[in-house]
Amino acid sequence: MIGLLVLTLAATGAVSAIDYLVFRPTGPFHPPRMVTIERGDSMAVAARRLADAGVVRNRFAFVVYAELTGRANRLQPGTYAFHGREAAPRVMAHLVNGDFVVITVTIPEGLTVHQIGERLAQAGLVCAGRFDAMARRGALVKAAGLTPLGAEGFLFPATYRFPPDARVNAILEAMLARFFANLTPAVARRMFALGLSERELVTLASIVEKEAKAPGERPLIASVFYNRLRLGMPLQSDPTAQYNPGGEVAPALAAVHQASPFNTYAIAGLPPGPIANPGMSSIDATLYPAHTDYLYFVARNDGTHIFSRSFAEHERAIAEVKRSNAPGRGRSG
Repeated sequence: MIGLLVLTLAATGAVSAIDYLVFRPTGPFHPPRMVTIERGDSMAVAARRLADAGVVRNRFAFVVYAELTGRANRLQPGTYAFHGREAAPRVMAHLVNGDFVVITVTIPEGLTVHQIGERLAQAGLVCAGRFDAMARRGALVKAAGLTPLGAEGFLFPATYRFPPDARVNAILEAMLARFFANLTPAVARRMFALGLSERELVTLASIVEKEAKAPGERPLIASVFYNRLRLGMPLQSDPTAQYNPGGEVAPALAAVHQASPFNTYAIAGLPPGPIANPGMSSIDATLYPAHTDYLYFVARNDGTHIFSRSFAEHERAIAEVKRSNAPGRGRSG
């Protein structure tokens, strides 16, 4: 009789312990407790991190629970934010479902490396200066064969989701991978037909990106630059004169008179590299420009352009824009 009582008490104690260690929620956490599960971590390692953070009450009990429920090998790597008031089953569900913390950041078309670094820094992901340095002369950029000018032009504009502890190399790798994924065999064949290298394609596309405000005009603007290149005329694009890898942008009227290897008022042909990171629309326009004999364009106030075949036509277009924009001035190219 006494032995049965002891066994009953022991069983009751075990059930209570399991209830406490596995099924009873913790208290609330202020602020949330962050736990990172690395790719390849075992359940034992994950349980230790969770227990050290106080997210689960006992790491051994959590491992046993994970094994018994068949979810020990289904962890999703990432950084998780735990707010408390959750028991082991709910914690396990987060790890299996991949409810990890991400920072979503959108990189618009036409930003420079410097501007991308600033946007990532505003999102709390990187130090802008370190991003600049790694994007221009880091090991990943060297391995991709993008030196000496760096990754300018090759960081694909898109919306990205990164963990809060993402390293600069991981961010660069994601952006570069997205760019090169778009260089399909069809794109490569078209580049070959046009006699363009990857860098030449992206360089011209970046100029189209910076000049075009109305999406439908991109092929027309590309045609102007192709026509000028064919005739040996300087491109005379204001954004090339304004481009500064360090980030400072001079007013166009002053920039066109400044010496710079990117200033297409001062050099013939394409600049040595891209002046921004173009989107696919500008790359497509560069691959498939309109068939025109235009050599000039000038911008209206609404961002559209007047295209001209001769300098005399261009002068008349500038005068028309000045009259309609007064007291402002149209931007010519």
